[in-house]
Amino acid sequence: MLGMVLLAWPAAWPGEPAPGPVRDERKMPEVPDAARRRIEELRAEIAHHDQLYFQQAEPEISDFAYDQLKHELAGLEKSHPGIATADTGGGPVGDDRSGLHPVWRHLVPMLSLEKTYEEPELRRFLAAMARRFGRTDLAYVVEPKVDGVAVSAIYDHGRLVRAVTRGNGREGDDITANARMIRSLPRVLRATAPDGAANPVPGLVELRGEIYVTFAEFARLNRERDSADEPLFAEPRNLVAGTIRLLDPGTVAERHLDVVFYGWGAWAPASAAPATQHAFHEQVRAWGLPDLDACQTVCSEDGVWAAVQALGRRRRQLAFPTDGAVIKLDSVPLRSEVGGSEHAPGWALAFKYAPDRAETRLRAITVQVGRTGLLTPVAELAPVQLAGGTVARATLHNRQEIARLDLRIGDLVWVERAGEIIPAVTGADLAQRPADSRPYVFPAVCPSCGAALVHLEGEAAVRCPNAACPAQVRQRLRHFASRACVDIDGLGPAAIDALVESGRVETVADLYRLRREDLAAAGLSRGNAADRLLAAVERSKRAELWRFVFGLGIPHVGATTAKELAVRYGSLEALAAGRPGGPDPISPDGASRGDAADRAIDVFFRVPQNRALVAQLLDLGVQPTAAPREAHGTPARN
Repeated sequence: MLGMVLLAWPAAWPGEPAPGPVRDERKMPEVPDAARRRIEELRAEIAHHDQLYFQQAEPEISDFAYDQLKHELAGLEKSHPGIATADTGGGPVGDDRSGLHPVWRHLVPMLSLEKTYEEPELRRFLAAMARRFGRTDLAYVVEPKVDGVAVSAIYDHGRLVRAVTRGNGREGDDITANARMIRSLPRVLRATAPDGAANPVPGLVELRGEIYVTFAEFARLNRERDSADEPLFAEPRNLVAGTIRLLDPGTVAERHLDVVFYGWGAWAPASAAPATQHAFHEQVRAWGLPDLDACQTVCSEDGVWAAVQALGRRRRQLAFPTDGAVIKLDSVPLRSEVGGSEHAPGWALAFKYAPDRAETRLRAITVQVGRTGLLTPVAELAPVQLAGGTVARATLHNRQEIARLDLRIGDLVWVERAGEIIPAVTGADLAQRPADSRPYVFPAVCPSCGAALVHLEGEAAVRCPNAACPAQVRQRLRHFASRACVDIDGLGPAAIDALVESGRVETVADLYRLRREDLAAAGLSRGNAADRLLAAVERSKRAELWRFVFGLGIPHVGATTAKELAVRYGSLEALAAGRPGGPDPISPDGASRGDAADRAIDVFFRVPQNRALVAQLLDLGVQPTAAPREAHGTPARN
């Protein structure tokens, strides 16, 4: 469903007879009421999903499911030409303009791609090319289709001057400030090759590419969100789309996005543009730009199909998410002869891989309570093999997701790996649903303490408001004592559960009040374990300041922000009082990034108990050490 894919096949492939003139609709046969209703339903549903996908970066359904809707609509419109084709929201290329950034018009339209999931359609495309040029040895470049957000980077005499999203193909959001935070995006093209030879740069060039996040960075960010008790990002593409539209370049820098280039728009002078796709990739590398490193050039129909299959087998070994392969005619002069539509070139095709999906039984839905009271529903599944691993649990995100999918205990459900990473339930097999099944009712009270749940405005999730909730207390203590925070060796989940159940520990400050008799009362005094645990607690008093800041569990403050706050405030006292005591951290573009973090701690320390907690820690001998000042976010290289 990416903005780079077109959803309806062309009336004729290159080399095939073009359709005749469109007939007068008044002479068309009437469209049956059932077909008309279904067409209207599909258009409305697709427009809804376009809005979620392009404008909010929060799709409800998978790309595959979305494409099936578009395929059904295209088939109905083709079978019933008597009903006018409507714009289903974003149009054939979608529209990712957010309204949050200035709009910039592309010098050359940023087109989409035709696509298919089927081998016969791919071979049909290649056969049409062979007929057009009367040869079967045409060269094609097969590239991985990176699953991210399309971008156009404009270089003026070798200097990056603008970055623009695809938008509606004609104009997009100007995201230059955010793009400058992408470490792999050079601000200056390299004009001299490594061997000292001249490497000319054009007067102006629009380089077309994809902004993405690696699997490793996606996992890191989700670990940090989990530690901060925030909802996890569902998949890499959604993370990128949401990040790139932010108005805070500092956050973009913290998320370590990457970019890769696969084509171009305007090139001045035009005579200097590459003659082949292969030459373009060589030029990209020569300029020091990130390039696709899994491309293959082939010269036969069978060779193209073999390359597409090979990429499908190895794509999970790549560092970045891919959802298909792009097949491009290598020769630029031949491309000019082929041409294309106003939405997509006729010389390229995207082959999308069908998602790995398994069917299994939904045994139960459990609700976990986080340390800030956030409730997260989890699907407990009959174990099933999926994409090389066994899946027994899958996130359900929030109660709205359960209601939207109408999931019920005992259902046979489909499970996919969202973005090839996180197992997610995508639907239920209604045909197999037992007649006596009942809709799932989300708890109205906390499963741990029984407090009435609350739904905060602007959040899809619900929370338990009781700070003394045993589940929250346990999670806060586990977080505080973890290696990511003050690192109290020996204070694992079992020990924390025992201390909480014994009534000896209710807050993190109570950890510094522990005595041998407290451990004995909790059954933790065997051998030298008690001495080692007390020694670990004592050592933790000197942990780095940012670890205490992170350990306090301030909502929306992860490890990266905690490091910034430690530098900005300089001490726990200053943090609790809201008085910055250290030098402001400077973002890569020279601007302070403390405002959002300041708001978070201001809300946290309005609560008297939280201010009292810091005072107790200090009274109990906590003396955090200062960490060296760090630059949070790395500027783009020059």
